[in-house]
Amino acid sequence: MSVETPVQPDTETPTQDETLAVDFKSSHRRNVLAWRDLVTPALVALVLVGLYVDISRRDLDTIESNVLNRESLTDATLQHIYVSVSIAVLVMLVAVPAGILVTRRRTRRLAPAVLAVANVGQAAPSLGLLALVGIYAIGFWPVVLILTAYSALSVLRNTIVGLEGVDRGVLDAARGMGMSAAAVLMRVELPLAVPVIGAGARTALVLAVGTVPLGYALDAGGLGLPLFGAIKTNRPVVTFTIAVMIAALALLMDWAAGILQRAATPKGIR
Repeated sequence: MSVETPVQPDTETPTQDETLAVDFKSSHRRNVLAWRDLVTPALVALVLVGLYVDISRRDLDTIESNVLNRESLTDATLQHIYVSVSIAVLVMLVAVPAGILVTRRRTRRLAPAVLAVANVGQAAPSLGLLALVGIYAIGFWPVVLILTAYSALSVLRNTIVGLEGVDRGVLDAARGMGMSAAAVLMRVELPLAVPVIGAGARTALVLAVGTVPLGYALDAGGLGLPLFGAIKTNRPVVTFTIAVMIAALALLMDWAAGILQRAATPKGIR
């Protein structure tokens, strides 16, 4: 009596270790948006609602009522966002190309000079520079240019670190495929360096949000005018309210920048 040997299937069943490895990789590939991304805006909303309820129950004098007027605060907040985003965009347009320049083989010798200029921009006191420039010019652009110089170092350093941290083997493979230097930079180096560069950009954005109020004396707009006006007139309720609004604005803009950073990051390294 012959015993038939069972036919083995062509495909092998994955082992438990292989299944766990696949699950681990898939679980660590983050989507652009997740449920936990709602934590920051939810907490900020709760704080602002609580602040609004507290202010509504207080007996405010005429000056406090005028400063905390909804329309005036909305206009000042929008101006603050506009100035801060303008600084962040200008920082990216200046610092990222500078970081690329000093990481190229032919222009690497310029790195000490470029870093020295960026260090001087951040080491110089922003308030003193604003006062000095205010002698000759006031308005939007003087404040934006000064605070751009003050915020550029973080993006410049992160760009250098991000580009130099790309695996040499990946670059060699890209060149071996016949890609030009520009293609390697745009399609390999910069996408892989996005998380590091994005972290520097978020730092620069938060720094801009926090320093824009110093430009109130140069008529740049934003929340600086009501903040320092409340300090001068000894209005602690207004001072606290504006300070909380600036802090909330910094958190929300950092949160939004984090979402953009994740969206720009290749899926495989999220």
